[in-house]
Amino acid sequence: MNDQDCQKKLTRASQENILITKAAILEQVNQPLRVANLKIPVLGPGQVLVDMKWSGLCRSQLMEMQGARGPDKYLPHLLGHEGAGVVKDIGASVSKVSPGDHVVITWIKGSGLEGGSTSYLEGSSSVSAGPVTTFSSYAVISENRCIPFDKSVPMDVASLLGCAVPTGAGIVMNEIKNLTQPSSIAIWGIGGVGLCAIVGAVLTGCEQIVAIDITDEKLEMARSFGSTNLVRADQKDFDDQLLSMTNGVGFDFAVEATGNVEVVERAFESVRDFGGLCIFASHPPVGHKISVEPHALIRGKQIRGSWGGSTNPDKDIPKFVDLYLSGRLPLDKLISHRFKLDQINQAFKQFNEGRGQRILLDLN
Repeated sequence: MNDQDCQKKLTRASQENILITKAAILEQVNQPLRVANLKIPVLGPGQVLVDMKWSGLCRSQLMEMQGARGPDKYLPHLLGHEGAGVVKDIGASVSKVSPGDHVVITWIKGSGLEGGSTSYLEGSSSVSAGPVTTFSSYAVISENRCIPFDKSVPMDVASLLGCAVPTGAGIVMNEIKNLTQPSSIAIWGIGGVGLCAIVGAVLTGCEQIVAIDITDEKLEMARSFGSTNLVRADQKDFDDQLLSMTNGVGFDFAVEATGNVEVVERAFESVRDFGGLCIFASHPPVGHKISVEPHALIRGKQIRGSWGGSTNPDKDIPKFVDLYLSGRLPLDKLISHRFKLDQINQAFKQFNEGRGQRILLDLN
C-alpha cells in the first residue's frame, strides 16, 4: 500500500465518528437559511477537516442570501468565509497543517494546495460547498485557506483574522504606502472592516483619522479605536465639516466600507486633487455602477478597489496575531454580539439592520 492509499485509509477511519455536521444551508435567495445535519464527505487531496469553533458574519454572505451578487447556479450550498477552528483530519498531500493545529479560516488564498469544491449529503440530496465555508460545526476546507496560529489567541478573536482584519487593516498597512504623519484619512462606514482600517491607520502613525457614519454608537466605537475626529454623515453641514477639517483641500486618503455606490462616490470626492487616493473595500450589488467626475481624475484624484487588503495570509495573519498579543490590536472590542448556529437568521437580521460591529456565530 502506497502513502496516498494509507492516507485515504486514515482519513476514512478518523471520520467514522464524525459523519455528521450541523450546517446552515442557502436553498433559495431571499429566504431564511435552513439549519440541518449533513453527512461529511471523505477528504480529497488538499482538503482539511476542521472542527469549527467560531465564524464571523460578512456582508458578502448577506449579498448572496439576498441575490445581490447575481444568479446563483450552485444552490443549495453552504456559506461563510471567515472563522477559526481545530484541524481534525487532513487529506492526501496536505503538509501545511496537522491534526490538533488551531487554524484561521480565510477566503484569501495562501500557500498550500487548492482542495477545490466539495459536496455534503442530506439523505440522497447533494449540498454544494466551495473551497471554504464556515457556517457549520465541521467543515471541509482547502489547505490554502487554513492559516495556523498561536494557541494562546482565543478562537473567537482568531475568527476575525479571516476577513475583517486583513481587509480593513490590510488596505491601510499594505496598500497605502505613505500613511504617516502628517497624513489625513477618512474612513467611511464604521463596521468591522472600517474599525480595522482605523486600527491600521493608528498603527502606521497617521495624524488625522476621521470616522464617518450615521450612528453615534458606531462613531463612539471609532473613537475608542483611535479616531481623531467623528462626523455624522446625515448632518446638514456634513460637507462643510469635512472641508474645514482639511482646510478646503480634501483628505490624503479615504477608505470606503459600506457597499453603497453613493458613499463610494462621496468618498472619492472627499480626497484631494493631485494624489488623493480612495480605496473601496466593499462590493455593491451586481449591476450597480459608480459615477465619478472625469476631470477629477485629470486633476490627480485616484480610486481603486481592494482584494482583501492585498493580504498575504501566511505572512500577515501571524503579524496581526503578534499585534494582538502585544495589546496593539484590540480585537476583543470589535466583537459586539454572539449567536448560536441555530440563531443564524436572527444574527443576519441584526447584521442587516446595522446593529453592532462584528457579529460571530458560536459553532461549538
